[in-house]
Amino acid sequence: MSIVEVKVPQLSESVAEATMLTWKKKAGEAVAVDEILIEIETDKVVLEVPAPSAGVLAEIVQPDGATVVADQLIAKIDTEGKASAAAPAAAPAAAPAAAAAPAAAAAATGGSKSDVAMPAAAKLLADNNLKTSDVAGTGKDGRVTKGDVLGAVASGAKPAATIAAPAAKPALAQVAAPTSAPDLGERPEQRVPMSRLRARIAERLIQSQSTNAILTTFNEVNMAPVMELRKRFQDNFTKEHGVKLGFMSFFVKAAVHALKKYPVINASVDGNDILYHGYFDIGIAVGSPRGLVVPILRNADQMSFADIEKKIAEYGKKAQDGKLGIEEMTGGTFSISNGGTFGSMLSTPIINPPQSAILGVHATKDRAVVENGQIVIRPMNYLAMSYDHRIIDGREAVLGLVAMKEALEDPSRLLFDI
Repeated sequence: MSIVEVKVPQLSESVAEATMLTWKKKAGEAVAVDEILIEIETDKVVLEVPAPSAGVLAEIVQPDGATVVADQLIAKIDTEGKASAAAPAAAPAAAPAAAAAPAAAAAATGGSKSDVAMPAAAKLLADNNLKTSDVAGTGKDGRVTKGDVLGAVASGAKPAATIAAPAAKPALAQVAAPTSAPDLGERPEQRVPMSRLRARIAERLIQSQSTNAILTTFNEVNMAPVMELRKRFQDNFTKEHGVKLGFMSFFVKAAVHALKKYPVINASVDGNDILYHGYFDIGIAVGSPRGLVVPILRNADQMSFADIEKKIAEYGKKAQDGKLGIEEMTGGTFSISNGGTFGSMLSTPIINPPQSAILGVHATKDRAVVENGQIVIRPMNYLAMSYDHRIIDGREAVLGLVAMKEALEDPSRLLFDI
């Protein structure tokens, strides 16, 4: 027997520990070299753990949901072993009542379809004594999601075979009436632990609110010039660069334009010092299935419109697939949050520490405005910039936002840096 150890990959300096998600293989099963065995969630990214060698998964040292640290042993592979004839079977339907609960948990997280149940969904399956085969999965590759389980429970789904267990504790969402069957329509609840990313987001937002003197200034922008320019060059731009010309590249360019004029907006607080950054690393808030992430456009002042659009498209896909790396979300001197993609009309964005300002972009809508004493219809967008009043005075904040407005209403300013 030749054993190869599988260990937790290196984590970033700011990440102390991680959480094991769901094993994709069971002990005794054959694995190929570089085959993904499990995913490990940190408070920033999800890391894939590939098999370092081909063979048989001899032992799983750390189970689903375990908390682990860098270089910790989590499994062993026998490079000379042979896969067992049959995978370990789940407890039979006719198991004794005392084993009913463990059997349900095994069916939800370690049965023949454990690789198609998301972690939160697996817990709900176990809580409701359901198997993955009892619920139709709508997630990627047919995976069963939390929403699938909640929907199945709400519609009265029952296990394929159930065992009467004396004094069994009912599932949280199935509060039984004294003389009738469980009524799933009566205010159901589910308690689901925060993911590491969601807990980290909560921690940072509270940190931002408690340490920054946050103030928000607003302005409105006539987006007609940008929309006309975009429409005029869209086809040629797409043919030349293989990506569509979006609005975000204009917002990034306008932000960099303003940050150059008012460097304190691009600065940060370091103790009793103000740290001025001679570079422009712009964070772009992106929604993902795991929560909000903010990948960074590094040296955005040196990027073309095409470079920005390509990078944003790349980050968007990586965010959806959970493939963003820690290095892609570290740093940043200023951020942009585009709630307009979801229909937001106005908001007061929270600063992403240690940055000192963030721009909130919203939905562009036709509105009645006054120009030269006449009421006209224009596509208007409300911009909101939240800033740390400890180092940024109202003058710089207002003038900075005005500089962004002017650049968007007259994009030629971006060419001449005026």
